Amino acid sequence: MPADDQQFLDVLSSLPNHIKKYSGEVADYVDKHVEKAADVVRETLSTAEWVPDYMRPKAPPPPPVEIVHMSTLERMQDWVVRHKILTGVMVVTVGYVTYTAVRKTKYMRKSRRAKRARNGGRLEVVVVAGSPSLPLTKSLSLDLERRGFIVYIVCSTMEDELMVQNLSRPDIKSLSIDITNPLSAGNSIERFATYLQTPHPAVPRTKPNYLTLKSVILIPSLNYQTSPIATIPPSSFADLFNTHLLHPILTIQSFLPLLTSRLTPPEAAAAAAAAATDKKGSTVPEGPTTPKVLVFTPSIISSINPPFHAPEATVCSALSAFTEVLTGELRPLAIPVTHIQLGTFDLAGFVPQTATTGFSMTGGPVRHHAHHAGLLPPTAETMTWPESARHAYGKNFMSQSSSAISAGRIRGLRGSSLRELHNAVFDVIDGSDQRPLVRVGLGAGLYGFVGRWVPKGLVAWMMGIRKVDELRTWSEGSRSAGSRGSETDSDDGSDTGGSENGGGEGSEFIAVGHEHEGASNVWKED
Repeated sequence: MPADDQQFLDVLSSLPNHIKKYSGEVADYVDKHVEKAADVVRETLSTAEWVPDYMRPKAPPPPPVEIVHMSTLERMQDWVVRHKILTGVMVVTVGYVTYTAVRKTKYMRKSRRAKRARNGGRLEVVVVAGSPSLPLTKSLSLDLERRGFIVYIVCSTMEDELMVQNLSRPDIKSLSIDITNPLSAGNSIERFATYLQTPHPAVPRTKPNYLTLKSVILIPSLNYQTSPIATIPPSSFADLFNTHLLHPILTIQSFLPLLTSRLTPPEAAAAAAAAATDKKGSTVPEGPTTPKVLVFTPSIISSINPPFHAPEATVCSALSAFTEVLTGELRPLAIPVTHIQLGTFDLAGFVPQTATTGFSMTGGPVRHHAHHAGLLPPTAETMTWPESARHAYGKNFMSQSSSAISAGRIRGLRGSSLRELHNAVFDVIDGSDQRPLVRVGLGAGLYGFVGRWVPKGLVAWMMGIRKVDELRTWSEGSRSAGSRGSETDSDDGSDTGGSENGGGEGSEFIAVGHEHEGASNVWKED
């Protein structure tokens, strides 16, 4: 059979298969669209109101719901897709917390030890200018001595020296300096400088070593009274500025010649130059170690300046300004000054448990007026005020005293561990932390933020300060009593115009003495 005929027969034999295939596709297409059109017509007629009920077709049943069981991973992926913003915030928060925890753990485990000589002798000296009775002075001195420093605590009285001796540590010594006598203070600093420039053996029959002054730490008094300004006697303000402000300033002033003198004994300088000589024979100059100045101040009250805390707010603000000026003066001399703002610390190991109700923000007991016998609760303290002061300030003082930061402490929280303060101080002395301002302790950073950005009125309202509507009327008896007192003073011979010690117009100073009973403040009682 010819090939053309065979090809023709193959085509004819395949036609039925193609016809069957195409006819099936056409039938399926028609059935599908016809069924779909029928469903549409049926659904339309079932919802049409003009069709009678007996002629209205039934609505088609809903398609069956297929329940698919999702795994836990699939559910989590679906939730993440539906909450992208919240997921991003959670990831950033967890990452920050993890980074902070790892960094803090590494920071706490860092080895912190002072340098020692080859024979094990101590080489570095730290001077702590603070009262030995302060808990922070005790804890910091003990920690620095444990880390390998020779610690000198500035003492001005025999009682202070006895407190230092009671610590029973051979490398915690007293440094007697009478700050109130400039000549005596200068002689004490000169003797201390001579001591640093003389080699000292760590133990007998060993090579003597030269000591290096690493830091001077200023810890002013951290205890302040809380009371309205009107009820604080002028003598209390004078004593406060003398002990809390003037004494720290004079202390730093006494140490400035020692800090700027670059103590380097000739023998030590020659030895350092010989040790620093390189292979070529040229000498690499090495300057003496620069001591650092650390100034401590409370920060919670001075950050927000709440009512009834005028002494602490005033003194701390003045010390902060003094520290800034000191930093500017010593920066050209390459003497770093660090201002350490303190929060709240747990000082349970250094303060008697019976005085916990009187702790200040740094753990010390709150000192009230000189005529107060010890520590008084707010209710008892207001009873010592004149009646006019109780009417004007009593309610707000009681509300503020019961607030979360009464007397500078954060109620309900124990405070930060002293280890954080010790580590921060060592890092500043060691040079690891070169920031001019370091905040350490519970609430130091938070209240600094609140003081800068939160309105003062809102802070006072949160502490319970409210408007006073009822005030005591000024009485003629009080006015006449004040007049009689002025006449009595004039009769006694006091010259208000130009006496040498008086506070008149021609006087340069205001004479402030201890007030008599009944005239301890500006409120006069008949």
